[in-house]
Amino acid sequence: MAAPRRDTRGIVDAPGLFSRVDFRRREPAPALRPYLEHYWLIDWDLPEPYASHVVPHPSVNVVFQRYPDQEPFGEVAGIGLDLFAKKLQGRGRVCGVQFRPGGFRPFAPDSPVSRWTGRHLALDEVFPGQEGQAGAILAPDDEDARVAALDAFLLGLEPAPDPAADLAMALADRIRTDRAIRRVDALAAEHGMSVRSLQRLFAGYVGVGPKWIILRYRIHEALEHAETERDVDWAALAADLGYADQAHLVRDFTSTVGVPPTAYARQ
Repeated sequence: MAAPRRDTRGIVDAPGLFSRVDFRRREPAPALRPYLEHYWLIDWDLPEPYASHVVPHPSVNVVFQRYPDQEPFGEVAGIGLDLFAKKLQGRGRVCGVQFRPGGFRPFAPDSPVSRWTGRHLALDEVFPGQEGQAGAILAPDDEDARVAALDAFLLGLEPAPDPAADLAMALADRIRTDRAIRRVDALAAEHGMSVRSLQRLFAGYVGVGPKWIILRYRIHEALEHAETERDVDWAALAADLGYADQAHLVRDFTSTVGVPPTAYARQ
């Protein structure tokens, strides 16, 4: 892994969020980088409540959270299938771990990752005996100390090398970075697999199917265009992303984000 990503893909109204919270991404320890995208740290002190929205990545997250009038807690967030909304108010802090698609299974090898999809579970439901980690991770005011505590927590779980996880991560990354990957059967054939074998691999190690990931990354890219460009040629973008026509892009965008892309761009 190189440095943490700098894009805002998946974040709805990224400028609005960043104007209200202190958002950072940090690199994990070298031994953890094959499995993780990055750590993400958020601190806020808001005079008025703010609702943040995210179109989730195909990634499992472990999230340590502290909110006003609430004890710190940790949870495992499986891949979110729908738009995720979170109301932020008062003063709070979050320290999150975003795993690479396919990178979580070595830390919890006894269950397929699809078991966690669409669910938020208390930390000790997935990692028994670890419920006390939240306070130790969230307490330090020094950011480096929080990153070191995240490193220590994950390294203590002793992830085991797993060739199937390596393959799942490589294939998911290929979908993200190669726009030419538009069909599941073509991806499977290219790697000498049947479609069913590829789907089983993704269910066990990523948590969603390859077709879902293809569509989700298309929406992330369309969302980024709507955020950063003044006049988007939606018909051209639909063709560029592999949609049959603009109507298909509009339908997927609207069902995921909640408004049509043109309306979102105007906002």
